Amino acid sequence: MKYAVVAPVAAGVTADPTWMAAFARHLEACGFESIVVVEHTVLMTQYASVYPYDPSGRVELTADTPVPDPLDLLAFLAAHTERLGLATGVLVLPNHHPVALAKRVATVDMLSGGRVRLAVGTGWLAEELRACGVDFTTRGRRADEQIQVLRALWADTPQGASFHGEYFDFDHAMSYPKPAARIPVHIGGHSRAAARRAGRFGDGFQPLGVTGEALTALVAEMCRAATESGRDPGSLELSLGHSVAKIDAGRTEKLAQLGADRVVLAMPDVTTLEEAADVVSACAQRLGLTP
Repeated sequence: MKYAVVAPVAAGVTADPTWMAAFARHLEACGFESIVVVEHTVLMTQYASVYPYDPSGRVELTADTPVPDPLDLLAFLAAHTERLGLATGVLVLPNHHPVALAKRVATVDMLSGGRVRLAVGTGWLAEELRACGVDFTTRGRRADEQIQVLRALWADTPQGASFHGEYFDFDHAMSYPKPAARIPVHIGGHSRAAARRAGRFGDGFQPLGVTGEALTALVAEMCRAATESGRDPGSLELSLGHSVAKIDAGRTEKLAQLGADRVVLAMPDVTTLEEAADVVSACAQRLGLTP
């Protein structure tokens, strides 16, 4: 089992260079697989959208919470670590033009020695997407094309990449540097559309916050879409969520029985770096991790 830890964005520390560098180094020293950073290009002081991961329908973050650009943050953390995986969780794909995004992600991957995992989603905050100039109602179709554009530009094609879609169109495009290794693209989300996207285009699926029969149905949908696309469902990773403060060997076993290859761990509310380090160290000890 692989264990990833989400940087505690709600604590307001993810733009603090001293805090984040020390936190990432501590995760690496404790033996965790990767650090996960979130994205919101903008947050709104007022919004009508419904946040799907809380019964209140409201996101826990205030609009003035520092949420640094995830790729810039991962590049910074790459310079302060040696082995730790660098993951988004999730990058709001419709906010980005895929041609520019391909260059940015490949650059971080090359400079970090092939440590990037790109988990992407289509976004829930319609007001954010509109601020970025994107039609919220077409974000799914755009995302399908965006993933294909990324793959095309990352491939080593002697005559350059070409793509002709509804939203993106180009011929003979060369984008260098190429990634150091194949960059896993995981699909985040809780919808059947996200599950199908993972099966058709992704290297994995990250349905955080989904449990029970709903989770079983989504995994089945992912596998069905993969099979229909001529892909091997068994090659796709499944990442499920839990808490740094609560996960233990028994809970890990239950997640493994559900098919999890990775557990993405949320941090509890912390106020100091020392408190965060203690929580992480205790978790690593319970799980028997080694650097």
